[in-house]
Amino acid sequence: MVEQFGLEVVRAYMRHVQDNAEESVRRVITRLKDGAFTLPLDNGAQIQVAIRVDAASRSAEVDFSGTSPQQTNNFNAPTAVCMAAVLYVFRSLVDDDIPLNAGCLKPIKVTIPAGSMLNPNPPASVVAGNVETSTCVTNALFGALGVLAGDQCTMNNFTFGNARYQYYETISGGSGAGEGFDGTSVVQTHMTNSRLTDPEVFEFRFPVRLDSFEIQPGSGGAGRWQGGNGGVRRVRFLEPMTASILSNGRVHGAFGMAGGQPGRVGLNRVVRADGRVEALGHIGQAEMAPGDVFEIHTPGGGGFGAG
Repeated sequence: MVEQFGLEVVRAYMRHVQDNAEESVRRVITRLKDGAFTLPLDNGAQIQVAIRVDAASRSAEVDFSGTSPQQTNNFNAPTAVCMAAVLYVFRSLVDDDIPLNAGCLKPIKVTIPAGSMLNPNPPASVVAGNVETSTCVTNALFGALGVLAGDQCTMNNFTFGNARYQYYETISGGSGAGEGFDGTSVVQTHMTNSRLTDPEVFEFRFPVRLDSFEIQPGSGGAGRWQGGNGGVRRVRFLEPMTASILSNGRVHGAFGMAGGQPGRVGLNRVVRADGRVEALGHIGQAEMAPGDVFEIHTPGGGGFGAG
């Protein structure tokens, strides 16, 4: 394009794209109201956000003051992750067919307190920041805007392996309902778009069996519009391995909105070959023997509106 049109023309159209995105977001902001939301995490931390709208300047401030200080665990998130969540949420409010770009952020001032879990100081651990905390930030923003009930606040990160095999997947759950639409059952939400390995490939490449992967009826929150249901995934091991789960939404379910009910919380457990059941927390690890089943119940989405 530079060879055909020249560098200045290409740069000018790149500016046009961002200017158009900025204008689209400014139009949306004029229809928003001030709001605030606090979203608790299973580990005791919280994401707190306030959105203040200036209709005259068609701008908004997103303030994460009140969010928990940086954690000694790995649920801290780099600032870039928090900014990506803000960009995503405000882009999702725009009906226009525009590409996602930095112009969407020009009308928005974002305050992320230094030393908080969303702006941690080195050497803070951040491995769960992109996969878990990002989904919590996104849900908190939608909660403050009042436009969408909570989705599962987790990617349900499941890993297993031994000296010969290693595997990692994220598992879908229920999405939240909104004005005029139900949530979707067993779907990847917001900050993840990864696909599961096909069962045939999964079983061919690893010494495991996928006993079942099914929708969990009734796990979505009730309301005028129903939250999407979570799922239940059962993986049976055929040789000794170590299996781990990194998740959220096992203590606090996806919130309901406008009178809707929250979604059912998730559940992690191991069913041993002899029938014994061992419960795991939102973070857990287990040594799996042949015949043991790792069972993951993903959270349901929140309902919207009084039923």
